Amino acid sequence: METYPRAAVERAMKVQEVILRAVAKKITWAQAGEIIGLCERQMRRWKERYQEYGYDGLFDRRLGKPSPKRVPLATVEEILRLYQEQYSDFNVQHFHEKLREKHQIRLSYTWVKRALQMAGLVKKSRKRGVHRRRRPRRPLPGMLLHLDGSSHAWFQDDRRYDLLVILDDATSEIYYAQLVEEESTATVMTALREVIERKGAFCALYSDRASHFFHTPKAGQPVDRSRATQVGRALAELGIQMIPAYSPQARGRGERSFGTWQGRLPQELRLHGIRSLASANEFLRESYIAEFNERFAVAAAEPGHAFLPVRGKNLDLIFSLQHERTVNQDNTVHLGPCVLQIEKSRWRATLAGCRVTIYQHLDGTWSIGYGPHIVGHYNQQGIAGLLETQIQPKTLGKRGSLRSPRLPRLNTTNQPLTPKPNRTLHVL
Repeated sequence: METYPRAAVERAMKVQEVILRAVAKKITWAQAGEIIGLCERQMRRWKERYQEYGYDGLFDRRLGKPSPKRVPLATVEEILRLYQEQYSDFNVQHFHEKLREKHQIRLSYTWVKRALQMAGLVKKSRKRGVHRRRRPRRPLPGMLLHLDGSSHAWFQDDRRYDLLVILDDATSEIYYAQLVEEESTATVMTALREVIERKGAFCALYSDRASHFFHTPKAGQPVDRSRATQVGRALAELGIQMIPAYSPQARGRGERSFGTWQGRLPQELRLHGIRSLASANEFLRESYIAEFNERFAVAAAEPGHAFLPVRGKNLDLIFSLQHERTVNQDNTVHLGPCVLQIEKSRWRATLAGCRVTIYQHLDGTWSIGYGPHIVGHYNQQGIAGLLETQIQPKTLGKRGSLRSPRLPRLNTTNQPLTPKPNRTLHVL
């Protein structure tokens, strides 16, 4: 078997790179000949040979026997043109899929990647770092979920949004993906509540050490588990463990997923002509999450799942921002600039001096709880309103006299409370 010196092989590789740059119109053929060190006449011969024998023409020196693996020059030019004109922001894998699906060009991924790299259209990959061992997946869905956000120019302009994603460690299935202005306690709670309502309570959540997940006394130090955040309190009430990550490498599965999102979602939004946040989130919900899962989700190691149904829990109260306050002498409570007035009730003369809990709900409304009771419900402007599922208008008793109102208790079953026979609840 004939072998070629290493220097000759390396020179052939460089020649091929120069030729491909000329095909991609990055340089002229005359400039290519100057770089290689050929005269204009010899360069014309090389070009003709390249056109006749295709991409592998320069490597096959068997006279009169064209390479059986040759790729026509027209196909090479078409691939390079498509990438530059329509798919310049696609990664190689995504571009290779489009070639097969939309343009019926069925060359191997390795061939396409090498051609793009040698033409100077795609950067060559960096050398791999130190060897790391991948953590095995959990055997069942619902045992461990990853939640993280990625800030990126998803619309390929100067606007940057955070993409919140919740994925399952066992299957890499995406349960939630939405673009938000900024990752925060409220947006994280919204994501978690939607997944729990749809799938059930899971075992553990893996996340970074952002301030809405954990309190970290000093940068780089362990988290303080004695001080629960709003998210930590909500998950603790549902029996869900929180696991902090201390390095990006520890969240490798989630980080790799975001690399895929950043390499695909902006291009898909551009191809579909989507330019607004609302339209992008609708696109994610209606079609793209399912398409993403179909392509990248894997089967779990074992059958079944670890999700548990949520019963006897009021998710409206659990997934709310809770603040403890003392009632003022005028029966008001203050939360920043917001002042909530507690209406007079017959069951207690005043709540002044009492310690109450203010529930700031995810939809912007407010509630005030005292012990097991709700003593007020307010709209987004802080105006008192009816407790729609808990309070009914007062009515007359059997003898025509007004019955004394009873204070409604907290609804912990997510079901409307049914008053006892002949008893009514009064609007506070």
